[in-house]
Amino acid sequence: MAGTAARQVVLGGAAVPYRLERARRRSIGFIVGDAGLVVRAPGWVTLAAIESALQEKSDWIVRHLARHAQRARQQEAARIAWRDGGTLPWLGAPLTLRLDGIGHAPLRIGAALHLPPAFGGAPIALRASVQAWAQREARRHFAERLAHFAPQLGVRWQRLVLSSAATRWGSASASGTIRLNWRLMHYRETLIDSVVVHELAHLREMNHSPRFWAIVATVVPEHAALRRELRELAAPLWD
Repeated sequence: MAGTAARQVVLGGAAVPYRLERARRRSIGFIVGDAGLVVRAPGWVTLAAIESALQEKSDWIVRHLARHAQRARQQEAARIAWRDGGTLPWLGAPLTLRLDGIGHAPLRIGAALHLPPAFGGAPIALRASVQAWAQREARRHFAERLAHFAPQLGVRWQRLVLSSAATRWGSASASGTIRLNWRLMHYRETLIDSVVVHELAHLREMNHSPRFWAIVATVVPEHAALRRELRELAAPLWD
């Protein structure tokens, strides 16, 4: 990368800030993410050419910026309050945190997660305890679903690894290792199952070819709609 610069352009009648990165590449590229708009361009391309390209892609850019802004608002709205009465999305429904001392460790009873009251004055300790519980529950749940679906797909998985990846729900390796993001436990079971089946199907086809999707469809025929739904959901903020 030869250098970066902060700039601004009017797209769709609104001022849009962007970061210009001069890079060793052949054409102008656009990236829309949580940090906003990034334009990557060769050093020889003029600013006038870059702004012209921005205007040509304005509809796409504005649409994706709006989508990321909406996702950020959803995440903020779903931010977990680490206190008695706070709620944690769990398997598609709210799970209320109760600091009432039932037991010496997190204990789920119905729609409440009961925790020792000592955590009441220490949100960081409360969060750490809930996260450890959530990861234990995720491992148990994922192992059950992998065992349920593997025979249906005619595959064997060897090892389950929990992931905390920011942008990826799962992965599979040819050795039979399945990685699943424990934050999937925020969502309803049908969505979780669609990811489990997706990764198990990779043990037969390590690609996203038509054959791969046909394998997925034998178990989850509505996989495309579920995948779209999962893309639109924002994982709650834990900080």
